[in-house]
Amino acid sequence: MAQSTPATLFLRDKSIAFELRGYDYDPGAERVGLQAAEALGEAPQRVLKTLIVKVDGKPACIVLASDREASMKKVAGAFGGKSAAMMPVGDAERLTGYKVGGVSPFGQKRRLPTIVDDSALGEPYVYVNGGQRGLQIRLTPADLVRAAEAKTAAIVA
Repeated sequence: MAQSTPATLFLRDKSIAFELRGYDYDPGAERVGLQAAEALGEAPQRVLKTLIVKVDGKPACIVLASDREASMKKVAGAFGGKSAAMMPVGDAERLTGYKVGGVSPFGQKRRLPTIVDDSALGEPYVYVNGGQRGLQIRLTPADLVRAAEAKTAAIVA
């Protein structure tokens, strides 16, 4: 597995401290984030999923615990919009440069406005995707927010 991805290069360029952890990605898993948490032996609230959404038709990125679901009403409000919906897989992959199951909040082809669910801030560390399936980045929630230039908000259902 490659240890260098656009996400890891981005973090190194920003001098953000992180650790990499690989795991056996299961493409047939019903919920990829939960499968990653189990494979890493971590609590699901520490293994965050990165989702690409459309808010009032414009792309945006949200990051939340793998065992939670986003409230599209709360997502729209957090971005100052009226409506939000998941972006179709093909569009998300083209926009970010990552395959679904490997989407990272870092090093996307086009930087998107990002919101991290505020529940992540209570964890001592979190994992986000490292830019490829089966690769996770461990870092502090504060570094996640800083590196992604994200805002925080309550966005879970």
